Amino acid sequence: MARVIHVFRQPDRFVAGTVGEPGDRTFYLQASEDTRTVSVTVEKQQVSVLAERLGSLLEEISGRFGAEVPDEVAEELVDNEPLDVPVEEEFRVGTMGLGWDAESKAVVIELLAITEGEVDEAVVLDDTEEGPDAVRVFLSPAAARAFTTRADRVVNAGRKPCPLCGDPLDPAGHICPRQNGYRRNADLTGTDTTTDLDED
Repeated sequence: MARVIHVFRQPDRFVAGTVGEPGDRTFYLQASEDTRTVSVTVEKQQVSVLAERLGSLLEEISGRFGAEVPDEVAEELVDNEPLDVPVEEEFRVGTMGLGWDAESKAVVIELLAITEGEVDEAVVLDDTEEGPDAVRVFLSPAAARAFTTRADRVVNAGRKPCPLCGDPLDPAGHICPRQNGYRRNADLTGTDTTTDLDED
């Protein structure tokens, strides 16, 4: 069966978002254009890496190609809305690709479905009939900047880190390696407390 490539040349929306409570969130990337919406599942780390690499790409195209890349997100591009529902997973992302289309002056993001074997780099940002299904999104530099800003916010909106070890704090606390066998509790008032795990 030939691969399916969902192409969004002028998306109304391309955002990172989550479903679920902090500590149990599922991360999605969602593209919408007209009446069509495609959602793919990603790992939190993938969202973080995509935002970071996209930021680097924006700097590069500004320097090498003279593209106009805004430093701040224009007010009309700020998107704080939740994901469009229903959120139905098209596939889980395994490989991501980034590029610059000089002709349309657009950043190109490609998200490829996870596969059992390694993905041949030749299929990334290509229309070859063999390979994993993909979502390909074209964004203006301004829209790409807006995506990175929201993606960073989504990634950082989870559980607060433990001030000692940096691991995420659950409402019930966590076993902090820096506390030598003590459980570090997250106090909703902002004060952390510790509990000896050997206590009854």
